[in-house]
Amino acid sequence: MPVMTISRTTRAAGALVALALPIVLAVLLALDTAAQASSVGTGCAGSYAWPVAPFTRQHPVRANFGDPRTRFAGPQSDDALLAGDGTFSFHQGVDISAPDGSPVYAVNSGRVVRARGGRVTVDCGNGRSFQYWHIEPAARVGQHAVAGKTLLGFIQPKREHIHLTQLENNRAVNPLAAGNISPYRDSTTPRVLGISSRGALRFVVGAVDTPALAVPGRWHGFPVSPALVTWRLERSGRVALSGTTHDVRRVVPKNDRFWSTFARGTQQNWPIFAGRKLQGLPGVYLYRVALDARAASDLIPGTYTLIVTATDTRGNASTRKFPLDLSGS
Repeated sequence: MPVMTISRTTRAAGALVALALPIVLAVLLALDTAAQASSVGTGCAGSYAWPVAPFTRQHPVRANFGDPRTRFAGPQSDDALLAGDGTFSFHQGVDISAPDGSPVYAVNSGRVVRARGGRVTVDCGNGRSFQYWHIEPAARVGQHAVAGKTLLGFIQPKREHIHLTQLENNRAVNPLAAGNISPYRDSTTPRVLGISSRGALRFVVGAVDTPALAVPGRWHGFPVSPALVTWRLERSGRVALSGTTHDVRRVVPKNDRFWSTFARGTQQNWPIFAGRKLQGLPGVYLYRVALDARAASDLIPGTYTLIVTATDTRGNASTRKFPLDLSGS
């Protein structure tokens, strides 16, 4: 059996390759990092990258823009859920899942105008700014931040996410809308769960969506809200009435419109009653559908079909149909 002979020259060349390999890998890593940074842009116009590494890879979003935020003043009960006081608002950003302690970087270039209380805000100076919540600040007020390069802070313990709010002229807009955070793809489809009557011409529709990427950890499997809920009333294939119940594809309504959008019985994931967070309890998203009495009075009495459609920011949609007897309306 022939024996391979390795010459002294060959051994020397191999040694040089072994020494050079770490340098080559370091150069490739640096080039890759530079490529990521260059693809981030400034974030002050058009799309921007993610605030946690890798910046140019999509991360799980465990709470959507416009999700219900419910803090009931009283202890958990049907009375509190259906009629109780509290603080009710639309979620003003997105919650991006990431481990506690993860470094958070600026998605936009600009000046740091806040860095305290678990929040950092970076202002572009052109009407656009971003808020980064639930982090221990590492940046300081007045500092110039560079998109994809400036460390803003670290995710606080027991948070498991970074909340990102995008502001345009002081109004929150949807980071998941086309042209904003990138890359973002969503192939999941919202679901219309059912409908119930709340009196003459008033109905409640249950609808949920699934995060585009599976969320790890304690928030795995929890729903998010669709971006759009619409309805139409048909008879014999013709539309008699139609309306939009919920639309946060771009912006959210003012919080005083909360109970005009959502119906009583709505609660957030891990709802809060009397200051106590009920861990592990999934959210319930109920939407109001109210037929205009004057318009309904012009309808020919009979059987109609109420068609409800739930849609996400990428246009994925599902529809359910419900027979509706308006003979006595």
